[in-house]
Amino acid sequence: MIDSNILYIMFAILFGLLFLNFPMMVPLITAPFVLILLFFTNISPMFLVQQMLQGISPYVLLAVPLFIFAADIMSYGHTSNRLLDFVGAFVGHLRGGYAITTSVTCAIFGSISGSTQATVVAIGRPMRERLLKVGYKDSDTLALIINSSDIALLIPPSIGFIIYGLVTGTSIGDLFIAGIGPGIMVMLFFATYSYFQARIKDIPLAERVPWSERLNVSKRAILPLGFPVIVIGGIYVGIFSPTEAAGVSVLYALVLEVLIYRTIPLKDIQKIALSTGLVTSAVFVLVAGGQALSWVLSYARIPQMIAEAVLGTDPSAVYVLFMVSLFFFVGCMLVDPIVVIFILTPIFFRAAVQAGVDPIHLGVIVTFQAAMGSATPPFGCDIFTASAVFNRPYLDVIRSTPPYIVMLLITSVLLIFFPQISLFLLQ
Repeated sequence: MIDSNILYIMFAILFGLLFLNFPMMVPLITAPFVLILLFFTNISPMFLVQQMLQGISPYVLLAVPLFIFAADIMSYGHTSNRLLDFVGAFVGHLRGGYAITTSVTCAIFGSISGSTQATVVAIGRPMRERLLKVGYKDSDTLALIINSSDIALLIPPSIGFIIYGLVTGTSIGDLFIAGIGPGIMVMLFFATYSYFQARIKDIPLAERVPWSERLNVSKRAILPLGFPVIVIGGIYVGIFSPTEAAGVSVLYALVLEVLIYRTIPLKDIQKIALSTGLVTSAVFVLVAGGQALSWVLSYARIPQMIAEAVLGTDPSAVYVLFMVSLFFFVGCMLVDPIVVIFILTPIFFRAAVQAGVDPIHLGVIVTFQAAMGSATPPFGCDIFTASAVFNRPYLDVIRSTPPYIVMLLITSVLLIFFPQISLFLLQ
């Protein structure tokens, strides 16, 4: 009976404090300490402090602030506009071309940021104006932006993959490579939908860009396009680890924006670094709290209890993946994906591996659901990011999201039944 009481009290603390508008880090840290004081009095609360410090101590986590710093530098500069101009020059004149440009550029910028929220800001701001100018409704524009940002969590370097690799011990480099196939698939789904949506709603065609201008914007985009080549290519051929790739990405971003383009004066680097520090501190507090809560749940054998209740004694691989998809999708609709990955992954990981699921493929499924949940009502984090950035009501942001959710659900089912979509580049 103690197991059930632990769950009841844990959920009461988490959702009670969230309902009272506390930031996610407060209930996440409060819950494990309350559970220790109520149920495990033989354990000193200081042990949980040690667990929190242990949660943020792995060397691999150094990649997170470095990738965020690189993305902040390139967002502050002109990289996102150069990428938009490049993609738009080649597909902007097609039916739905500006919407297609949004999805493709989100995929490219995802190889810089690894964050859905950073992509909403960097690509959404300039792209929303262009979409509105050619005749898109604002609700359609906002839905496209927040859902296209999902691709950023699949295309390396993904923060979701880093957290999953940290929790499970799975190769982060292999996870990065495995995310490319699903990311491209989502991009193609969205591009196809954008084409037919533009035909149905009779969105005016943009003017075709002459080849002389295409050549010009291609020259301007060569160096920004080198970013994914360096990061993904370097990891794929084994030149450097994901953490080393993060360091290289910062150096590349600095050289590009400070020395070559000269869009960022040296005095502004400190301001950008401060912004990165604030974001990183929030991420690391969530990681530390997630580690503490995950340890308490593991100590109480909650993962085994839930796995047995949900999965049974001998589940098939497909059934496990459907349950993983369901739990992670719903969880990420409610709270931050980092928290969900920390709490739910230990519950399903062992059962999934025993059922024959490749840990890399499981990581893709988990991260895909985290990406999808982050843009899905009621509490997807990208929804609130877009609402704040564009100063639009919540209902306007989510009004046109259902078609994208359907496409993402279809992709999710395809990933479950066809693991090679994510694993083919690793063979």
